[in-house]
Amino acid sequence: MGTLLHDSRTGKVGEFRGAVGGMWQLRPPGGGKEWDADPQLVEPAGAADRIRALALEHNARCRSGRR
Repeated sequence: MGTLLHDSRTGKVGEFRGAVGGMWQLRPPGGGKEWDADPQLVEPAGAADRIRALALEHNARCRSGRR
């Protein structure tokens, strides 16, 4: 799993995927559509966010059969 960040604009937690045009690309843990995040509104995910992200990733793997 990549670095988990909390996007305060959307309230979502995502993995850092890269930077494009001054925005950061974040992706939901376990997969999904990336979104643009303003780096000034992003902070490291807290402990509760990380636990939720691990659970989401685990559940996504179980649903897809990628244990």
